[in-house]
Amino acid sequence: MRFRGNKQFASAVGLVLGLLCAVEAAKVNKHKPWIETTYHGIVTENDDKVLLDPPLIALDKDAPLRYAESFEVTLTEEGEICGFRIHGQNVPFEAVVLDKSTGEGVIRAKDKLDCELQKEHTFTIQAYDCGEGPDGANMKKSHKATVHIQVNDINEYSPVFKEKSYKATVIEGKKYDSILKVEAVDADCSFQFSQICNYEIVTPDVPFTIDKDGFIKNTEKLSYGKERMYKLTVTAYDCGKNRASEDVLVKISVKPTCKPSWQGFNKRIEYEPGTGSLALFPSMHLETCDEPITSIRASIELETNHIGKGCDRDTYSEKSLHKLCGASSGTVELLPAPSSSANWTVGLPTDNGHDSDQVFEFNGTQAIKVPNGMVSTSLKDPFTISVWMRHGPGAHEKETILCNSDKTEMNRHHYSLYVHNCRLIFLLRQEPSEAENYKPAEFHWKLDQVCDKEWHHYVLNVEFPTVSVFVDGTTFEPFLVTEDYPLHASKIETQLTIGACWQENSGHDNDTETVSEPSSGGNARMAQFFRGNLAGLIIRTGKLENKKVIDCLYTCKEGLDVQLPEEVASAIKVEFNPNQSSLTVEGDDIDAFDKVMQHISYLNSRQFPTPGIRHLRISTTVKCFNEESCVTVPDAEGYVMVLQPEEPKISLSGIDHFARSAAEFESQEGVTLFPELRIVSTITREVEADTESEAAEGADDDPTVQETVVSEEIMHNLDTCEVTVVGDELDGEHESLEVDMSQLQQRSLEMSSSNVGLVITGVNTMANYEQVLHLIRYKNWHTEALFDRKFKLVCSELNGRYISNDFKVEVNVIHTASPMEHGNNAMVQPNFINPVHHASVDLSGHNLVNAHQASVVPSAATIVIVVCVSFLVFMIILGVFRIRAAHQRTMRDQENGKENEMDWDDSALTITVNPMETYEDQHSSEEEEEEEEESEDGEEEDDITSAESESSEDEEGGEPEDQQGASRQQQLEWDDSTLTY
Repeated sequence: MRFRGNKQFASAVGLVLGLLCAVEAAKVNKHKPWIETTYHGIVTENDDKVLLDPPLIALDKDAPLRYAESFEVTLTEEGEICGFRIHGQNVPFEAVVLDKSTGEGVIRAKDKLDCELQKEHTFTIQAYDCGEGPDGANMKKSHKATVHIQVNDINEYSPVFKEKSYKATVIEGKKYDSILKVEAVDADCSFQFSQICNYEIVTPDVPFTIDKDGFIKNTEKLSYGKERMYKLTVTAYDCGKNRASEDVLVKISVKPTCKPSWQGFNKRIEYEPGTGSLALFPSMHLETCDEPITSIRASIELETNHIGKGCDRDTYSEKSLHKLCGASSGTVELLPAPSSSANWTVGLPTDNGHDSDQVFEFNGTQAIKVPNGMVSTSLKDPFTISVWMRHGPGAHEKETILCNSDKTEMNRHHYSLYVHNCRLIFLLRQEPSEAENYKPAEFHWKLDQVCDKEWHHYVLNVEFPTVSVFVDGTTFEPFLVTEDYPLHASKIETQLTIGACWQENSGHDNDTETVSEPSSGGNARMAQFFRGNLAGLIIRTGKLENKKVIDCLYTCKEGLDVQLPEEVASAIKVEFNPNQSSLTVEGDDIDAFDKVMQHISYLNSRQFPTPGIRHLRISTTVKCFNEESCVTVPDAEGYVMVLQPEEPKISLSGIDHFARSAAEFESQEGVTLFPELRIVSTITREVEADTESEAAEGADDDPTVQETVVSEEIMHNLDTCEVTVVGDELDGEHESLEVDMSQLQQRSLEMSSSNVGLVITGVNTMANYEQVLHLIRYKNWHTEALFDRKFKLVCSELNGRYISNDFKVEVNVIHTASPMEHGNNAMVQPNFINPVHHASVDLSGHNLVNAHQASVVPSAATIVIVVCVSFLVFMIILGVFRIRAAHQRTMRDQENGKENEMDWDDSALTITVNPMETYEDQHSSEEEEEEEEESEDGEEEDDITSAESESSEDEEGGEPEDQQGASRQQQLEWDDSTLTY
């Protein structure tokens, strides 16, 4: 029994020792922990717990057996999982071991997650065991596993609209599939909560609906008359049924039925003269009704055909215009404005409705003859013919513009310019020559301009055997040239005519007019009458080839202009016609096109433009992608109203009455007619009165706006000044009007004279005209029967559009009793000049005989006169000697240019005294003269003549000469009814 018990004890001890050996062997950490290779997790934002699939569990083969726990022994830590390590940058998660022995763990968020910032997170995780012994030596790590975690969204945000408000425009009477789209967004990160599932119109009872995508359309046709604008409130919902934080306002405007057209411009555009360029369409745009336009072409036309010769030009004479344009030499004007020196156009119908733009009308019955000698151009030398012509389709007969033909007998046409079947034809027959060969004689041009009823400018350069023509600055060569023999030798004189051809009456042509020809003693006719309008017909020696000069002659002073903005200059094409009365704009960009149209302007460079209406027309053509549905833009019409310019008032002033001695009229220099002439031009303006100054003066009037007329002096040119004789015409045998021709030439002026006066022409400044008029002298070398002469001066601008006042001058001739030769200047009497406003001179009761009246003296009176004259001879002789010294001083003043006093030569004056005149009358008149002049020192002798009194005043020097002259001019009154010479 004892043996048996000992045996069992030994077995138990052996088992314990085996177990202890096994535990000791287990303390060795041989294996790494093991985890899954991939994990997927879900976490809700605002929560920290992550649900993983599969769960996070780490296994280790070094872990002890489960049944060993039933033994009461202490187990070691080998095989336990001590933790998990996360690898990654800024990973907002951490891994925690829940049970070391089982290796179970969890992943949780460190902080609050935001799905809107990051929806998914990916990182790696690794498990590690506790190692060996208490110090964890020989710790083992598992492999790295990938973890994918998705952050689940919560519906924390509401929808927000992208725009603060929406606008749209619709056309009335049309149902739209879509008018506009509103759009809202949601900041949530998930599809469910970030999507907008519904839109809703909050405003009740409106004819609109909205779909889930935000498209708004009308449910019925809208009417502009019923409602011009609808205001809708729209909201949105996300798929989580959250409503928009703020509703949005939608404005839908209703427009009348769309009609493609130009919009935004005034039909009446007022142009103030002198203001430069005026924008015609500053706010205009093209309405295309949303059609897809590919290109636009617009033509803008300024209609000026009714203004002058097709447009506004300077209305100077054609000769003056040639000078201004640089073609002044050898110019002869064949259709001048009627005047005293050029009267062959008198009676010819003119168009006076265009501010003195001289236009002559030929209706098929009128023609004029140019005076002989006006044109001396040799056909062998080059010459030029220029003319303005307006001609429409007419009959098939020849219509002559200019013709030079035989005066009598042969009816040969030496040269002529005529129209036939809408062709311009120039005939030029050569003079007799040695070689009787065919030579070019007729030159034909087929031109549309000849019969289009519009004004055109023609310039023919003739340099035989070639002739070229310029029409509105464009050159044309003849399409047909016919030849003929030169003319036979003849001594027949030629006649130059305009509007028809002069020929001998040798037939029964209905298209002729019989005209008496005194020089031939028979009858002659005008044939081939012209029907149309002519102006500015000029013949000039030499060719006119300078293109600038030709352009200057016809270029308009008004037209269209455009300044292209830099940003659209390359996208838009603009073309002008030659006279800038129309332009074409072409492009494909509507916005750029509108900008160009807004920069089109009207310009009139004349100082005094022709007032009136200029019609505007805009013709537009558009092309679309779909040609069938392309829009049609109607023509737009308006007009430019050129306002009436402030018309200048040309005023002539100066000395209008003076006297000179007969010797001066007969001298080589003659008498200057306008020594102190002044030419002034003024305009009147209406300005608003200064209300503040009126209030300062304490005016109690009604404070309404009042207008005050003010006068303002301006400067402009003149083109004509004419001096004419008032009364009898000039007698060329003993009197003349003269002017220094060299002074005229220096100022590019011309002068023509006749027996009624002289005319100075040419465009020049008022100052230059003033200087030239100062030089006009009147000479008369037969003054015995001359007592006075009257002249009239008139100046004008723009071919008579603005005319000055009539400035009249009266010149009196001072005669002596008998012709005397003065030995020195002491015998020359001072000149007394009458001021502007006095027309008569009082000689204190002594009457002078009128120059045009016969002196009839009764026999009884003659005896008395002889006695009185004998008594006064002694006194007169004394007076003559006394005034000689005074005359010397006066002559010095006269030589210094003092021409402001009237001269009275009384060195040998014979005074006739009426014996019936009472002493008291004479005495009272002399006292009146002394009282007003305050220059005589008590000399009141009754029988002293007025000449003696004046000489006494000069000798005593009682007052300045200018005051004496002024007093005498106020007091002198001429009564020459009984003066005898």
